[in-house]
Amino acid sequence: MILYTILGLVALQRMVELFYARRNTRALLARGGIEWGAYQYPFFIVLHTAWLASMAIFIPPATVPNWKLIGLYAALQPFRIWTIASLGPYWSTRVITLAGMPRVRRGPYRFFRHPNYVIVCAEIFILPFAFGAVEIAILFSFFNAALLSWRIRLEERALIAVTKQRP
Repeated sequence: MILYTILGLVALQRMVELFYARRNTRALLARGGIEWGAYQYPFFIVLHTAWLASMAIFIPPATVPNWKLIGLYAALQPFRIWTIASLGPYWSTRVITLAGMPRVRRGPYRFFRHPNYVIVCAEIFILPFAFGAVEIAILFSFFNAALLSWRIRLEERALIAVTKQRP
């Protein structure tokens, strides 16, 4: 039952984030924002849904987790919130640019360019690993890395294009 409780909490968190992202996306587009790479978005939805579903399907429900790894996963959540809060109304699960918008350089963005992706990579590996599902941890980490490689290149092109638009 612990497995399903944790997966339910993670799914709930992701749904709340999607709601917030959808609201921000609509507001950014209404202000003249441009979406880049909309064709990529469904791949991320499938990846995260399949990640959670694979744990629900393939991990025996009575599996006792490694509580230290669950604690590590939980310890990532304030950093996830900090990252999202640092972008505020500009945070979205899609790549949206807005002409004239300065690059965010506060919060974790002071230290590196894509902190949210670092956190997500850690989460995708740690959670299944905490339940002994090494194969799920490795497989989804691989797919996530491939998608993020594609996504980060797109984001960087979008940011360069917006930078060139500034006066």
